[in-house]
Amino acid sequence: MNEVLAIMRTLRSARGCPWDREQTHASLKQHLIEESYEVLDAIERGDPSHLMEELGDVLLQVVFHAQIAAEAGAFTFDDVARVLAAKLVRRHPHVFGDTRVSSSKEVLKNWESIKRREKGGGTPRSVVAGIPRHLPALLKAEQVQRKVARVGFDWKSVEPVAAKVEEELAEVRQALAAGWADQVREEIGDLLFAVVNLGRFLGHSAEEALDGTVRKFVRRFTDIERRVHAQGRDVATCSLEELDALWEQIKKAERRKNPKRAPRKKAGRQGKRI
Repeated sequence: MNEVLAIMRTLRSARGCPWDREQTHASLKQHLIEESYEVLDAIERGDPSHLMEELGDVLLQVVFHAQIAAEAGAFTFDDVARVLAAKLVRRHPHVFGDTRVSSSKEVLKNWESIKRREKGGGTPRSVVAGIPRHLPALLKAEQVQRKVARVGFDWKSVEPVAAKVEEELAEVRQALAAGWADQVREEIGDLLFAVVNLGRFLGHSAEEALDGTVRKFVRRFTDIERRVHAQGRDVATCSLEELDALWEQIKKAERRKNPKRAPRKKAGRQGKRI
């Protein structure tokens, strides 16, 4: 770690790298996001050596920000590590103190309670405070729902959660039928929030579920393009009926390769392309 810190000090010095010297906290924001997503890719691939490398890239961002702050006299990497260590001890009183817990759910509830006390000052801090503004909307919705669930504001069973999705979908249809253009957007947002809540209640990340569906859609459409190109044609010249027929062929071929999956109910054409 000391070697990494020394290298970063050199890169930021007068004899270092021009690009590194030009960077600021603001200019590095996108790099941190990109490196974090590359860590997720490495985890999904199940490649330990790749994961190790990508974690190093994320650590580089932490070191970079700490060095910029140190140059401004704000804080150092040691300060970052010290604050983190103290926080870990403080928020795990069941490990480093006398608090007793019976489940991980209770651990999370205690964590939120401690966090609110730490950041609330003289006024109790909101349960839903502190969620990053720039977090993607699906993740933000899930975080809000998780936080309120930890203080008991949650459904008791999955049935009413699923019913809420159906209710919100009905309200989208109502807004469409009435021609309420402004309200349609709001109702779609309510529907998405309800779907995220259903996934969370069942232990599924909406972000990961949607990402999986997007990948599946891209894979199947790419296969359509391949088949059409093999005929010497372009997809733009195909009729919707032709493309739908190819889509169904690809779906059936995938299911033959994976017969353990439950069969899907038939749907109208608009419901087939997933």
